[in-house]
Amino acid sequence: MTDHSYEVSVRWTGDRGTGTSGHRDYGRDHVVSAAGKPDVLGSADPTFRGDCDRWNPEELVLGALSQCHMMSYLHVAVTRGFTVVAYEDRATAELDLHRDGSGELTGAFLRPVVTILEADRVADAEAAHAEANRLCFIARSVAFPVHHEARTTVLGADASGGTAG
Repeated sequence: MTDHSYEVSVRWTGDRGTGTSGHRDYGRDHVVSAAGKPDVLGSADPTFRGDCDRWNPEELVLGALSQCHMMSYLHVAVTRGFTVVAYEDRATAELDLHRDGSGELTGAFLRPVVTILEADRVADAEAAHAEANRLCFIARSVAFPVHHEARTTVLGADASGGTAG
């Protein structure tokens, strides 16, 4: 297999004139860049004196998990022969803080709602999440569990036509 490499630049933009002279004296703002792509404006979570209008690292990790699962799931759908026509996820993650100031993400919940064309393939569509999780590069790389609370619906079916996964 071919190995891939990725490169991003992170540049701190939070110097308020006195650098890191104190915890309240500097901003957490930064810019994440990659060649040929729009910048991502980042900061810390507002709890940690960050800017709520910018992405924080925890949100970016969760977004990467959700995106990766979706891309893996769409691949599995093609290989298993069912047709996805809509996919939406509302993911959450938990962060535990420790007395020494450290912390860690302890789990993520992906809640994809997948709409397929074939009413007779709902069970296959639901089972495909396990395979997508196995294939997802990001889920395989994190040190916490990634849970799935998926729901599958069928295009054109009434509200009771979907099933929980």
